[in-house]
Amino acid sequence: MGDILVVDNTDLSRVEALIESEVAGFAAYRERESTRIFTHTVVAPEFAGRGVGSTLAQGALDLARAEGKAVVPLCPFIKGWISKHPDYADLVVPY
Repeated sequence: MGDILVVDNTDLSRVEALIESEVAGFAAYRERESTRIFTHTVVAPEFAGRGVGSTLAQGALDLARAEGKAVVPLCPFIKGWISKHPDYADLVVPY
């Protein structure tokens, strides 16, 4: 498996994890002012168990931080990832 590249696909309102230009997973979001609301995360079955979800979550949150966005993790996967990585908890705001 090649390196995982995490990019913000603003046209589709989702952060994507790419492996060799193929979408291996994505975290969908909605924007509300200075807040990014993550609604769900999907990893393609053929990439399951390879760390795509964790890399995607971290990359999505790093992008939000770099853009000065607060985060609402409605998605259980993103919420769970943040609970295991408390250094990202400062991004979370109530919905």
